Amino acid sequence: MIGAGAVGSSTAWHLANLGYEVILIDPAISKPITKSGLLTGTYASLGILMGYAYRKSSGRGWRLRKRSMELWPDWIKILNHQEYPLRIKTPLIQLASSEQEAIFMKSLSLKRKDLGLEFLSQESANSYIEGWPKINYGGLISYKDGKLDPINLQSCILKSLEKKQVKKISERVINIKRNSFTPNKQSWLLSLENGTTSIHDTVIICSALNSEYLLESLGYTRSMCPVIGQVLELELSHGTPKNWSTWPAVLSIEGINIVPNGTNSMLVGATLEPGFDPNKEALKTMQNLNGIAPSWIQNASIIQKWYGIRARPVNNFSPLLETLENGLIISTGHYRNGILLAPACAEWIGIQINNWNKIKP
Repeated sequence: MIGAGAVGSSTAWHLANLGYEVILIDPAISKPITKSGLLTGTYASLGILMGYAYRKSSGRGWRLRKRSMELWPDWIKILNHQEYPLRIKTPLIQLASSEQEAIFMKSLSLKRKDLGLEFLSQESANSYIEGWPKINYGGLISYKDGKLDPINLQSCILKSLEKKQVKKISERVINIKRNSFTPNKQSWLLSLENGTTSIHDTVIICSALNSEYLLESLGYTRSMCPVIGQVLELELSHGTPKNWSTWPAVLSIEGINIVPNGTNSMLVGATLEPGFDPNKEALKTMQNLNGIAPSWIQNASIIQKWYGIRARPVNNFSPLLETLENGLIISTGHYRNGILLAPACAEWIGIQINNWNKIKP
């Protein structure tokens, strides 16, 4: 398993539960976590689970989201650790930015009422979000969507992997080669940055932008572009809502996510712009929510900020979830939905490997 973010580590955990011997390889797997500067995709994430509120009602994207949201509650029961409490904080509210969007949300809520979606009138939306300026078009509330703490999630998974004695290698894979070929069997030679090599029956690549480089050596082109996600932790003072209890776990407005984070604190995050370097102007735009933020958010003090590089597929749907050859799978390019989609992607990979084992001579 190459890559130990939410997708890679979750897949390693799932395969270990199925009885497979798993090795997890990632240069950052043993590094301490600090919430500042550049972080890996998972640790930079807010852990937003926007599954049932997904706009499309068909296709692979919807199926993966729906299946992941079905799996997450059971996964959490198994993974939960007293040192790193793990639960889905709900609900999630999306505010409509136009009358047309409000009409769409009403329609979607009727189709998915049994999945916990409901349309909020202007009055109802205002009652949820104390201290917010007048809400003109209402919004959509999802009672099952919300957020997971990404650091607690990774900590719980890594604890579980230790119990299952999954080997972890803190190195970067620099090359993959086909090692041998016989009918229905292919092995793979991995070269690590420290000069060592190893041979494996199956290789699963979950290493975001590095996946493109590794696949090129095998003759596959799966182009991806870097996209920056930025997060601000704000200290609130004047005009701050006195009662957070009615607020949703996540408030989403035009692609910007707001997460209450204690009595006088708030996280604001969005996946903003392509490239590797964060843009200061984009950060200001995010804090003022494209000009609609209340003054108590615009005037808040920044406690800390961090950013992460996402891998977005070029001319392909996200994520790249494919069997390229027997024993070679990619689960990468999740863009901003790695934590959300981790269970369904892991389940799909487990099915592929189980099917290969059934047809082995």
